[in-house]
Amino acid sequence: MAASSNPRRILVVPVVALVGALLAWAGSAGGQRLGAVPLFAMAVGAAYFIQWLAFVPAWLRQTERHFDLTGALTYIGVTAGLLAAVAGRGPRTWLLAALVMIWAARLGTFLFTRIRRAGSDGRFDDIKPDLPRFLGVWTIQGLWVSLTASAAWIAVSGNGSQRFDGYAVAGALLWALGFGIEVVADAQKSAFNARHKGRFVDAGLWSRSRHPNYFGEILLWVGVAIIALPALSGWQFVGLASPVFVALLLTRVSGIPLLEKRAQARWGDDPAYRAYVEATPVLIPRLTRPGRP
Repeated sequence: MAASSNPRRILVVPVVALVGALLAWAGSAGGQRLGAVPLFAMAVGAAYFIQWLAFVPAWLRQTERHFDLTGALTYIGVTAGLLAAVAGRGPRTWLLAALVMIWAARLGTFLFTRIRRAGSDGRFDDIKPDLPRFLGVWTIQGLWVSLTASAAWIAVSGNGSQRFDGYAVAGALLWALGFGIEVVADAQKSAFNARHKGRFVDAGLWSRSRHPNYFGEILLWVGVAIIALPALSGWQFVGLASPVFVALLLTRVSGIPLLEKRAQARWGDDPAYRAYVEATPVLIPRLTRPGRP
C-alpha cells in the first residue's frame, strides 16, 4: 500500500478533529449533560469514533462499499442515542429526531443499493491505497455528520423550548418539500439511467435543474434549522451553520463541481449536452421546463 508523504494530507485528520472539538464545545453550552459530559459533545465524539472504527476493516479490505452506509447509520444511531438520553422530551425533540432519522434511512439505503449495483465508487480509486488520505475522508465524514446534524442535535440535547410552534410547522413543511424533491429526483435519475445508459439525464426534475437532488437536500436542512431555531441560545447558534455547510459542500466542494467536471469530460462535445447546460439552471429549478434550441 502506498503511503503519502504530503504533510498537508497528514494534517487533515488532526485539523478536522479540532474543528469537531470546537463545534462540540460551542454547541454544548447550556445543554444537558450525562454526568459531567455534555450530551452534544458526546454525540460529536460518537460520530467521529464510529467513522474511525469503520475505517479499520475498510482499510484492511481496501473497500469503500460501506462508507455511505456508515454515515447514514451514524446519523440514526447517534440521534436515537440522544433521544434516549435527554430529559424532558417534547414535540420539537421528537420531530427533529424523526426527520433526521427518516432522511438518513432513505439516503443511506439509496446510496448503499447504488454502490452494491455498481460494485465500487470511482471517487475512492486513488484514495484507498493512501493511508492518510483514506483515513482523512473517513474523518471528514465524522465532521460532515456532526455539522449537518448539529442544529437538530443541539436542540434535542439542549434545554430550550420544546413546544410545537410556527417555526416547527414552517420548518417541517420546508423539510417535506426538500425531501420530496430529493426522493423524486433520485428515483427519476435511476429510472432514466436504466433505460438510457451512457446518456445524461434531462427528464423530469432534471429538465428544470441540473442537480435537483442537491436543491432538495439544501432545502430540507434549512427546514431542520428553522425547527431548531427557538431551542437555541448563545453559542448554540453555531448549529445554524448546518444548512450553510451543506450548501457550501454541495455547491463548492464535493457535489456539483465534481459532477459538473465529470459531465463536461464525458459529454462536453455533445451539442445536445451543451444546449442542456445553457438552458438549465445548475441548482435552483425553473418552474417551467426550459425550451430547447
